[in-house]
Amino acid sequence: MPTYNFPADLRAAQLALHQTRAEYDEYSKTLPWSAEPMPGWEHDKQLHSNYVSAKPDSPGYTEEQAAEVRRFEAELLRLSVEVSTHPHWATLNDGVMEARMALKRVHEPEPEDQAA
Repeated sequence: MPTYNFPADLRAAQLALHQTRAEYDEYSKTLPWSAEPMPGWEHDKQLHSNYVSAKPDSPGYTEEQAAEVRRFEAELLRLSVEVSTHPHWATLNDGVMEARMALKRVHEPEPEDQAA
């Protein structure tokens, strides 16, 4: 596998993108299932199982929750643009897609069998 010498600002932007996405995912778990107030529902039991699909009433997002979602979305968009349009990509002749995929994993720890 080729090694890449990514610029520090590109690595930092990719790390910030990962961290922001993880924070947004965690925050999303605390939100009601619908951004707008919606009535809950329940469907019949699934065939060959005891699973009953249901959702409680959703109060919708509060103004604070909606503002936080907009903040996360704006930051994710900004970081995505920063990473994807970084001048470093123009310096590569071949393997741009492979390099972009490698950047996504550059902050992951090396597996035990490869670290030495």
